[in-house]
Amino acid sequence: MDKEQAKKRIAKLRSEIETYRYAYHVLDKSLISDAALDSLKNELEKLEREFPEYITPDSPTQRVGGAPLEKFNKVKHSAPMMSIFDAFNPDDMKDWEKRLEKILYPTPTLPLVRGGSKSSPPYEGGVRGGYYAELKMDGLAVALVYEKGQFVLGATRGDGEIGEDVTQNLKTIEAIPLILRRPAEVELKKIGLTDESIKKLYQTLASGRLEARGEAIISAKVFADLNKQYKKQGRSELANPRNAAAGSIRQLDSKLTAERKLDCHIYSLATDLGLAYHEQEHELAKLLGFKALKQNKYCRNLDQAIKFHGYWEKNRDKVPFECDGVVAVVNDLNLWPKLGIVGKGPRYMMAYKFAAEQATTVVEDVVWQVGRTGVLTPTAYLRPVKVYGVTVSRATLHNLDEIKRLGLKIGDTVIIERAGDVIPKVVKVLPNLRVGRELEIKAPKKCPRCSGGVEKAAGEVALRCVNINCYAVNLRNLTHWASRSAMDIEGLGPKIIEQLVKQGLVKDISDFFKLTAKDLKPLERFAEKSAENLVEAIAAKKEVDLARFIYSLGIRHVGEESALALAKHFGSLEKIKHASLDEINSIYDFGEIMAKSAYEWFHDKKNLELLAKLEANGVKVISLKLTAKSAKLNGKTFVLTGGLAELTRDQAKAKIRELGGDISSSVSKNTDYVVAGEEAGSKLDKAKKLGVKIINDEEFLKIIE
Repeated sequence: MDKEQAKKRIAKLRSEIETYRYAYHVLDKSLISDAALDSLKNELEKLEREFPEYITPDSPTQRVGGAPLEKFNKVKHSAPMMSIFDAFNPDDMKDWEKRLEKILYPTPTLPLVRGGSKSSPPYEGGVRGGYYAELKMDGLAVALVYEKGQFVLGATRGDGEIGEDVTQNLKTIEAIPLILRRPAEVELKKIGLTDESIKKLYQTLASGRLEARGEAIISAKVFADLNKQYKKQGRSELANPRNAAAGSIRQLDSKLTAERKLDCHIYSLATDLGLAYHEQEHELAKLLGFKALKQNKYCRNLDQAIKFHGYWEKNRDKVPFECDGVVAVVNDLNLWPKLGIVGKGPRYMMAYKFAAEQATTVVEDVVWQVGRTGVLTPTAYLRPVKVYGVTVSRATLHNLDEIKRLGLKIGDTVIIERAGDVIPKVVKVLPNLRVGRELEIKAPKKCPRCSGGVEKAAGEVALRCVNINCYAVNLRNLTHWASRSAMDIEGLGPKIIEQLVKQGLVKDISDFFKLTAKDLKPLERFAEKSAENLVEAIAAKKEVDLARFIYSLGIRHVGEESALALAKHFGSLEKIKHASLDEINSIYDFGEIMAKSAYEWFHDKKNLELLAKLEANGVKVISLKLTAKSAKLNGKTFVLTGGLAELTRDQAKAKIRELGGDISSSVSKNTDYVVAGEEAGSKLDKAKKLGVKIINDEEFLKIIE
């Protein structure tokens, strides 16, 4: 930047900062976050240091006035360690409560006790038993398993189903007891435990298995002290407390973990001890010898939970650790089964996030990247800036509609936001800082990787490369096939795959299974042993279950859950290949777009040739065999409509399958039963027209008992 450019930039920054200062201090309006404003001030200060001749007495700066994981053993969790859905404002929280009410109280006459606590008087509206509000710690989730009261296993969350055994590292944390304390009966009575629960707890401590779940964290003070120490020693400083906690737990050398002085707070007991309230889990955890957050609080209604969030958002500097929000949990544990699970998270809790970390920077360029389905996604290349302890140089722009909504141009100063591990995004453009040299962002007319045609399909916002032989699309498909969530081929990462493609060794996924150590040894990154290891890792995946195989194919709109639904419905690859569009569309929760995408994929000549090549190269797809516990409902097809009082949809579907029955999402003459709950929709009308037997909740429960 030359002197003239610097002079203009400094003048514009001063003007913009003064605008925000006036709005905040005089008009009591906050136009941008404090973090974004600090970022603008920081840029101004740097420019004034570089060009001191432009410092003036009225400048805002002159006022007086944040080892290899594969070596760990894998651990399957006793129950999934699920994600929590996020809310970002009071309206999100109120919408969540309305959804809970609809499930719990579908009838117009609501229970008088709704919203009342175990000791407080009832009130109108809300959820029975209220909520337990917890500070959302920003560390690493861990599961702690005790047998006969002794700590035997500690594991990371991993993908929610499978974690990593980090027992030795967790033993270095003083807050984690190696032997559980046996609370006195009077202590347990004080926190409301029944005689039955107390008996169950004592039996578990004496001869059973108890699992606690919590968050491993590094306190702000320890984090600061460590970085001072590392700086003196010439070692790399830690980026932020969250990454530091995760990295410490994943160290192969437990001495390094001990050096980091981690802490751990428990937020749930995964073992069923017959407790009535979630609050009791926290109180019992403390009696057993764990640490639980003292800031957490019972809230009689949602308004109190929202106020709790507001207080700690303003006072988070009083918390001695990184905290990015509040988790509101339905306190009555008896309501949890009724509310159930949706997707990968429970309905009975919601994370109300604090305002995300923000900063300002300049968009230096926009590059269009090609995804595995051919979608072109614009990415902003930014002047590097530190946000939430991480240097950010790129941010997603999603699509052209989003660029137009923002009014973004290349060269603009923007506010970017990064919350935790979420990919940074541009949230606002600051047009007053423009200098006249900004460039309009135009959609590409050709694919940036293959120069093929680009089109925007009707009803979609995304641009898509229409060349079926596009290099970028093929490369991403190959990478998806080998990824951990798909075929999970160890050692076959994106860089290796691109090298194999460039060398002409791999053109499609079937070619992976023809590779030999002789093919790989001449390539960069390979020695004799590593080449043999990769060939063995690929060969180990020649037998694959049907659901994983379908997901690995990368069929558009077909994710892990829908791949499983396809596998369960048809049972074998051959049946899917010969299925009609109507048959696929009849799968429960399958929409028309998803069904059409799956149907077209399995009826495309090129894809069928690919499946044949995979089979010829030794890939064996294992058909899904669903073993029902009973044949009571064998040959019977059910359609569920409306809300069920006693069971969630997932529980009802599971019970039907256990008894050998089938489930359909649409009513036809082949339907045996339509189970009509509260607010049943058009399926009920269709069942009446077709003369299909309609049953209510009670009748359904009698059938499945």
